[in-house]
Amino acid sequence: MIEYANLSATQAQRYLAELTDVLQGCVEDGASVGFIDAQEIQVMTRFWQQRIASITDGDSELIVARQHGRIVATVMMSCSAMPNGRHRAEISKLLVHPQARRQGIARELMQHAEQRAHAQGKTLLVLDTRSGDVASELYRSLGWQVAGSIPFYAESTAGVLDATTFMYKVLA
Repeated sequence: MIEYANLSATQAQRYLAELTDVLQGCVEDGASVGFIDAQEIQVMTRFWQQRIASITDGDSELIVARQHGRIVATVMMSCSAMPNGRHRAEISKLLVHPQARRQGIARELMQHAEQRAHAQGKTLLVLDTRSGDVASELYRSLGWQVAGSIPFYAESTAGVLDATTFMYKVLA
């Protein structure tokens, strides 16, 4: 059984090792999520500590999926801090550990994030993803639209400069 929950900053801090494990597994599997070397555990841990600080500040939310009591997937929603962007939020770090994939977890996490955004009065969501990744298909199936792409945007774990695609979804 898979359970979904929003984590407070205190809870996220308690599960820091599990969050880092999910990120490391994804990077090790070649995911383009900002990291190149899956062995840089301290860098990944620092990343999560920074994200936990943004949860503390109320700027972000972290939604996780647990399987057998262990975190296997994450998604972050960060609200715009600028007055002219209060209506939008950015989706990031949709991560599903390779051992937990193909179970609909990513779809469910995205739906939870969209519901949270809608409940907060957000009318626009944005994200970016490596062009051509399987995640693009998921986002399109959930009603996301392509805004455009930028070539040579991010270095992959293989050392290649990949394009990224920016997407958006208008919430009803």
